[in-house]
Amino acid sequence: MSIVHPRRRRIVLGALGASLASALPRAQAASRFVTVLTGGQSGVYYPLGVALSQVWGHALPDAKISVQATKASAENLNLLQDGRGEIAFTLADALSDAWRGSAESGFAKPLTKLRAVAGIYPNYIQIVASSASGIRTLADLKGKRISVGAPKSGTELNARAILKAAGLGYGDFAKVEYLPFGESVELMKNRQLDLTLQSAGLGVASIRDLSTSVPIVIVPIPAAVVAKVGDSAYQPATIPARTYTGQEIEVPTAAIKNFLVSHEGVPEDTVYAMTKSMFEHLDQLVAAHSAAKGIHRDTATQGTTVPFHAGAQRYYREVGLMK
Repeated sequence: MSIVHPRRRRIVLGALGASLASALPRAQAASRFVTVLTGGQSGVYYPLGVALSQVWGHALPDAKISVQATKASAENLNLLQDGRGEIAFTLADALSDAWRGSAESGFAKPLTKLRAVAGIYPNYIQIVASSASGIRTLADLKGKRISVGAPKSGTELNARAILKAAGLGYGDFAKVEYLPFGESVELMKNRQLDLTLQSAGLGVASIRDLSTSVPIVIVPIPAAVVAKVGDSAYQPATIPARTYTGQEIEVPTAAIKNFLVSHEGVPEDTVYAMTKSMFEHLDQLVAAHSAAKGIHRDTATQGTTVPFHAGAQRYYREVGLMK
């Protein structure tokens, strides 16, 4: 049996410790996780999240990137605050409510760890009825069966705001369902619902599916109703003609900007790389969903009072959008 001299053992152990110490940064980098919080799979957040994960996989080769389907805005922001995700999609009004705290919107206290990354494309509030329901205007909604999105989702918050501005409450409906986009559409196909309100990018898969299955009517939301919401996040907008099968005329509605959001605990270099690579590969996002045509770098820093992440700020300073 060979005997290792005590001094030599100290040298060997010291060398091993130095080797482990030098390997530690690499090991930490290799084990870095980036969870992308999105929404339901039949919406826009999810396919864009998948496309972004592919872009970020190249920009952050040592990171383990995953995409998580969620109930969207409110759930995403609460998960970020708890450190259970690194970047998420949300609507501007939900982000504002989260930052200041709003129990009604699902935020019992202010979520002060949130940090904005980029303002992206607008969501359009799309109220879609079956033609057979007889619904043509907001006044026709009383006594009908509606789905307003998952509870406390961005869509459901938008539904409450728009319906209130139109003089309606949930009590005015024969039935109110709180369902994701895809499930709402299936119930409409089976004549178990008369309409669905979906806040999403134009050309969302769920409404495309519905419009090819049954004749639909997109209910106009006049600019006067949008103004009554009393929130600058809601702006008058138009759904262009032929966005969906059978929709031959443009329809007035409301639009709300979407944001990508992170939290203060995510490293600056990580958020910098994600912000930079996203704007350098917008073509990949457009290929994933046409809603990404609404993403423009020049307006990425507009539309929120939530502080921007240091990594995003670094990128925007480089391109002249921040001082």
